[in-house]
Amino acid sequence: MPEKLFNALGDRVASWMQLISWNVAVNPIGPSDGPMYSREKQMITKFHRQRNVLGNQRGFTLIELMIVVAIIGILAAIAIPLYANVQTRARIAKAQADTRTLASAVSIYAAHMGALPTALTDLTAAAVNGLNQSAGPFMGSVPVPPPGGSPAWGGAYTYTPNAGAGTFTVAATGDGTTITVP
Repeated sequence: MPEKLFNALGDRVASWMQLISWNVAVNPIGPSDGPMYSREKQMITKFHRQRNVLGNQRGFTLIELMIVVAIIGILAAIAIPLYANVQTRARIAKAQADTRTLASAVSIYAAHMGALPTALTDLTAAAVNGLNQSAGPFMGSVPVPPPGGSPAWGGAYTYTPNAGAGTFTVAATGDGTTITVP
């Protein structure tokens, strides 16, 4: 019976503890048939009424709490590496998008001018072709590779024109990945 009493919540535990401390202080040997015994009976009766009103609600056991903590730990162990992987994929996706944008701007410049630009910075200024047609700027600014990564991304995108063949490459290296367009 004491195990059931100590599993109760709130007022029920307080009432039981009050009963025990009162009984030990007033009657250290045990209950008697005197007025103190009737007080003890009243408190036990009050306790049982409160227990019935609250519907025998009980707290969580230690094993239930340990299971919840273990589940949270497992979820955290799964989520942390996935989060780190998301950051890496985002940096790679930014570099891919930037290299495609730069390649597109170089192609538009080459179509307008009839020759490849000598550097990526040529894309940020207006240009006049051989027919005296003005166009540009082909980009507002040359993007920079994403910050961070292991190994870190370079300070700028690499542009390599091959004027003889009319081809070019735009590349970036970082996070153990090399992106080359086209």
